[in-house]
Amino acid sequence: MATPLPDSSQKYDLGFARWVYENVKGGDQLSMCMQCGACSGSCPIGTDMDHGPRKLIMMIRAGMKDTVLRSNTLWNCTSCYRCTVRCPRGIPVTSIVQGLAAKAVSLGYADEVVTSRFARSFWWSVTHFGRTDERLVTAKFYFSFGLAEGIKRGLGNLKIALDLILKGRMHLGLPHKVSDTGGLQAILEKAAEIEARDQLGEDKS
Repeated sequence: MATPLPDSSQKYDLGFARWVYENVKGGDQLSMCMQCGACSGSCPIGTDMDHGPRKLIMMIRAGMKDTVLRSNTLWNCTSCYRCTVRCPRGIPVTSIVQGLAAKAVSLGYADEVVTSRFARSFWWSVTHFGRTDERLVTAKFYFSFGLAEGIKRGLGNLKIALDLILKGRMHLGLPHKVSDTGGLQAILEKAAEIEARDQLGEDKS
């Protein structure tokens, strides 16, 4: 399939690459990318992205700020780190994608309501069980939009859920839970303490 021509309405921000260099973790290593494509070739869900990681880096260099920050690549990334591990130049591709996703929210390019609801659902599972239960995270996220919307979204993904169950990728029993719940709570409390201390330091500066 031929690569489509760039959108003529695209606005190019020639300072975008410098901005990523200065504001996104790992962005200072983008200049090392030789566009070999190992990252995109290693991505297990690259075909579900509008732009793979290799192309995303190319667009950053080209100053395609709006396209990059609206890309579904930022949200489809599963953080498996294959791209980072297989990059011959050692570029932290996953960290860059994650950093861009956070910036997309803070700059208004992403729906903060949706992303924050999912984050809260994910965090709820972690704090209660010490790990994520896809069924409960998904259900809590869907029903955060209301009962009717939750049922609608759940039914819309019923086939996917059944396929996962039949292939042994999703269990039907009680949620798996870490054995040391006391240790988990101690870790969470310490993390909250560090976050509060760091936030206090930022406010003073």
